[in-house]
Amino acid sequence: MADELGLDLVQIADNAVPPVCRIVDYNKFLYEQKMRQKLLKSKTAKIVLKEIRFGPNTDDHDFDFKLKHAKKFLNDGAKLKAFVFFKGRSILYKDKGEILLLRFAQELEEFGKVDQLPKLEGKRMIMLMSAKKNNK
Repeated sequence: MADELGLDLVQIADNAVPPVCRIVDYNKFLYEQKMRQKLLKSKTAKIVLKEIRFGPNTDDHDFDFKLKHAKKFLNDGAKLKAFVFFKGRSILYKDKGEILLLRFAQELEEFGKVDQLPKLEGKRMIMLMSAKKNNK
């Protein structure tokens, strides 16, 4: 039948008993499969990670400015990595850095949730946040 129509016999489900075959144009079948895969790939959620950097002695105005950017990032659905970078002897102010990050998390609690509490890794104290579902 496939030869009479000038088409190809394509096996659709080889695991089924009996195997399922269809008479179609093979090139068109491959094209449609590729388009279906492309559509599925485009619909998957892409996670964006945004970073915000603080110093241990960040002033209120700078804090508010970075807070405004963080709100925008979380509203867009991105993950947020806020960190305090300690240079030289400023590592003595670890408690200031932790207080700063916890205050930052408290200001953003209506926009996102904390995934990882502030943790010191080398010269950086890192905190991760992700957006709440209802913001999108």
